[in-house]
Amino acid sequence: MGARPPEVRPAITGISHLAVYSRDMAKSEHFYTHVLGARKGMDPENASGVRFYFSSRQFVEVLPAPTGHGASMLAHAAYLTTDAARLRSWLVAQGMTELGPVRGVVGGDRWFVTHDPEGNEVQFVQSASPDATAVLGAISSRVIHVGYAVHDRAKQDGFYRRLLGFRPYWFGAFEPTKVDWVSQQAPDGRDWMEYMMVGPGSDVPIAKVNANQLGVLNHLSLGVPNMQAAVTTLYRESRLSPRHDGPQMGLDGKWQANFYDPDGTRVELMEFQPVTKPCCSPFTAQSPTD
Repeated sequence: MGARPPEVRPAITGISHLAVYSRDMAKSEHFYTHVLGARKGMDPENASGVRFYFSSRQFVEVLPAPTGHGASMLAHAAYLTTDAARLRSWLVAQGMTELGPVRGVVGGDRWFVTHDPEGNEVQFVQSASPDATAVLGAISSRVIHVGYAVHDRAKQDGFYRRLLGFRPYWFGAFEPTKVDWVSQQAPDGRDWMEYMMVGPGSDVPIAKVNANQLGVLNHLSLGVPNMQAAVTTLYRESRLSPRHDGPQMGLDGKWQANFYDPDGTRVELMEFQPVTKPCCSPFTAQSPTD
């Protein structure tokens, strides 16, 4: 009898959400509902938290910052999978041991928790929504990427690329001899996650990584088809956040504009497609279209 073929990893299709901490939940609610137009919803994962939906499958989760919480307002990043229980079993078969149980509510999302090599909490979510229905009035209905500070690219690659199968998409930096951003798409979709490199080899020295810088590094990106139209809408409807910058052309050749929640977490609007040649490296996978 031949050996049993290895089990195929369940699909990891894109971004589910980014979870961030807040020191003033009312101010955060105003930012996510008024500025970005997201729909407020209950948080089945944490009774003290709130979800702000851009579509029926993608959202920002806002949690009250614990007393004495440190500089980083990042709680966790979460990715969509077609089968949370089977993905957890697959990871166990690959030798992973630090995996939380599959949780969820009847008829709702199912998820489990693990950590990447740098200790960031990572969740894998099986959405209960049959499709991604847009939220009416949201400035975007699509989270196209999340990014967070990374110190050791090789260690992170062992988890995201070699184990999970994330695919190279683009990398770049302000200086040609350095690497500041490393993007890789979900194994089975076009959303991506981005290493925001800090320390040697990047333009961000460790000494510069304070609370303000972490808010820039640990971020969420919303895709828009036309940056001018999106920013004009926010301006015309008096929805610009007190702190914002852009629009500007990113080094990846895409228009982008940055908005910041009351605790400094950056939310980046970005056009789906590049309009000019990117610096540093070519795209090695297709960009999202909507």
